Amino acid sequence: MNKEGHITVTGGKVWYQIYNEKANGIPVLVLHGGPGSSSYSLQGLEALSKDRPVILYDQLGCGKSDRPKNAALWQLDRFVDEVGQVRKELQLEQVHILGHSWGTTLAAAYLLTKPVGVDSVIFSSPCLSAPLWEQDQKRNLKKLPKEVQDTITACEESGYTDSKEFQEAIKVFNSQFVCRLNPYPEFLKQGRKYRNPEVYEIMWGPSEFTVLGNLREFDCTNRLEEITCPALYTCGRFDEATPETTEYYSKNTPNSLFHVFENSAHMPYIEEPKEYLRVIGSFLREVDTSK
Repeated sequence: MNKEGHITVTGGKVWYQIYNEKANGIPVLVLHGGPGSSSYSLQGLEALSKDRPVILYDQLGCGKSDRPKNAALWQLDRFVDEVGQVRKELQLEQVHILGHSWGTTLAAAYLLTKPVGVDSVIFSSPCLSAPLWEQDQKRNLKKLPKEVQDTITACEESGYTDSKEFQEAIKVFNSQFVCRLNPYPEFLKQGRKYRNPEVYEIMWGPSEFTVLGNLREFDCTNRLEEITCPALYTCGRFDEATPETTEYYSKNTPNSLFHVFENSAHMPYIEEPKEYLRVIGSFLREVDTSK
């Protein structure tokens, strides 16, 4: 049985969905990307619920959750508190956490508050350092045709990131480093309505390449040794969360594993769903049986 509902958190109510609530395994709580995206693209993780409850929720400001008009809410600390509020309301005393992209930023920040009962963490296509992310995107940009590079650079410098030229150039970047499926899945196009660009812009900025938002100084790499629960780091071979940086994070986390999805960019759960579910499911089962 699947269940959905709303939970009151700081600033409003968030929507959640639980797949197979009555399953016996330790639940996995999924933290979606963004900021300001939604859990929409992660619905395929329902397949993990054959072993355990799977909980998706839309963070405040996006998806099916409330969208309060209060820019002061879009801060990392409030989102960290939200994770705790969701756990408390759903009585997730023991839990695995799976974060994707910005969801890994949130997962790491939450774990560094030293919560009890987190059995493992999965950092899927991680961003644990805004400065490193920015450096990686500038390197990725250099792999694109020169006219695409020039358009992106010129539009950023002049503030024309809303222009058609910039959007077309971003499509080229995304086709290499975000989702390499061609044609781009209709399913994902339909999910765009769940995004809230305002949250993304306040926290990150107008584009991937230059971090101007309030996360611009986020970097927890010197604290990764404090994350002592079993950890799995994954990314795609062509991911904007590059294999080199993802492996660097893994090497600085004491009890961690590292895996690259060879045929994916930033969305291996869409690009290689069977392999993604196999790797994630296997890791979760191993953690469960080792307790």
